[in-house]
Amino acid sequence: MQKSSLLLAAVAAFGLAGCIDTDGERAVAGAGAGLVAAEILGTDPVGTAAVGAAAGVFCDDAGICN
Repeated sequence: MQKSSLLLAAVAAFGLAGCIDTDGERAVAGAGAGLVAAEILGTDPVGTAAVGAAAGVFCDDAGICN
């Protein structure tokens, strides 16, 4: 039950990422999604949040988001 709630939170976070305009906002959303992913996967939360934040910052440079 807890994993399904965490999965729903991750999907919601990724859905909101499309409404975010600046690199800072995307970094915060990416870090939050990384924390949720770390909880689901059982990985290091700090490292996973850092990767999520980096993905949020650089997604526009890679042409993935606005």
